[in-house]
Amino acid sequence: MSISIELERLAELHRSGRLSDDEYARAKASVLGSGPAYSASAAGPSLRRSRNDRWFGGVCGGIARVTGLESWVWRLAFVALAVCAGTGLLAYLLLWIFVPEDELIHA
Repeated sequence: MSISIELERLAELHRSGRLSDDEYARAKASVLGSGPAYSASAAGPSLRRSRNDRWFGGVCGGIARVTGLESWVWRLAFVALAVCAGTGLLAYLLLWIFVPEDELIHA
């Protein structure tokens, strides 16, 4: 794969939020030959709370981005689990507390 194509893929992963600023910098340095080996295809999406697709804490939007399912499906699942002994509410609160929020990407 050519360097320009690899850099384009890295930039797209960074824009979509799948690579953090630090991961992007390390991967770019690796592609350009000034850092340790790193494969952009090996970097899967990381779970982060969404800043754009959110109602309360962005948990469902973040899970939707990682899994590829729509966020309304996750919202429905959490509501259904909340009705069943409150496990959905507990899980949502724990994810809200422990999952970091998306980083702001400055253009």
